[in-house]
Amino acid sequence: MVDASGKLVMPGFVDTHTHLWQAVICGGCTDGDLFGWFTRCTNPQRNRLTPEAVHSFVRLAALDAVQSGVTTLVDWVDIFSYDLIESYVRALAGTGVRFTYAMFPSEADPTLVTKVKKELVDPVPLAGFQVATHAARPVQHLNHAHWEAAQDLGVMLNSHVLERPEQRADDPIGVLADIGALGPRLLINHAIHLTDDEIAAVAAHDVRAAHCPLSNMRLASGIMRLSEFGRRGVKVGLGLDGGTNDSSDFHALMKTAIGLQRARAAEAGVFPQVHDVLRMATLGGAEVLGISDRVGSLTPGKRADVVVVDPAALNFAPRFDWVGQTVYNGRPENVDAVFVDGRPLKFDGRLVDVDTNRVVREAETAATRLRAAG
Repeated sequence: MVDASGKLVMPGFVDTHTHLWQAVICGGCTDGDLFGWFTRCTNPQRNRLTPEAVHSFVRLAALDAVQSGVTTLVDWVDIFSYDLIESYVRALAGTGVRFTYAMFPSEADPTLVTKVKKELVDPVPLAGFQVATHAARPVQHLNHAHWEAAQDLGVMLNSHVLERPEQRADDPIGVLADIGALGPRLLINHAIHLTDDEIAAVAAHDVRAAHCPLSNMRLASGIMRLSEFGRRGVKVGLGLDGGTNDSSDFHALMKTAIGLQRARAAEAGVFPQVHDVLRMATLGGAEVLGISDRVGSLTPGKRADVVVVDPAALNFAPRFDWVGQTVYNGRPENVDAVFVDGRPLKFDGRLVDVDTNRVVREAETAATRLRAAG
């Protein structure tokens, strides 16, 4: 029994799109767009990863997400070596967070995806699995193979889609339609530069979407037409998107999701409003992932993924409108407790059984070694 008198109790945040290993490059390449980020930050660091480094970065980022109120996350991972993947999954499992490992399989070893799911992910009680892809005409054969693998395994396909206008030439929505993937078992990330017809197709087929507003701002990628997605009833969740978000502040993510649409429309009444974005961050995210029967709301019979927020803080008080203040005023330090599947991962404002100094120290050491290797 926990006494939460005077505090707010709510479902945990659902992060529908992230890349935790990118903690090694948080705050890096700040003057680059998406392609500059790939060239100068992501690709060089990924190629130097060791199992020990992966473990330290993933643990650091996952714990940061947990202490911010994230109870479920989807990690899109394009790392191919089995020993690195094993270290990645082990780090995630060790934090106690509910997670989905979205694996981007290479052409080199088509059996690896099945091996990873059955040997590494399935044994973890709070873990799920997706097959990840980059939908594009030049690699349509690979996209088709990924979709077939997802169908064989009974999991969702998870693709980046039109994050930058230059990717229009790849025709990702057309590719996904051609391979038969449009439907509720497809999750598209970013989805910024879609045409009216493409948004209509996404809505008609009940495709799910992850909106990553802070990352999209950081990389000058553009603004998702979230209001149009909402008008058509598309299920949309929020995503921190790893290193290009630089922190795990879900309250900032919610505020930005509202603010960008208002700035674009020059109208305060557009979708999403505070109730809408709080739903996107919780139950809406669970719906996107097809797990709303288990998490996303405080409902009898669901799993106990619960966040306790202390509003008695200088940035939060005095009471005016708790829903509005949760979205606009909240910060990670207001999160007093986090429970995942009934287990306390954060309590009385501190992570449970975690030596945060050691976690930071080991990540710093690993990052220094990686950069020296370059």
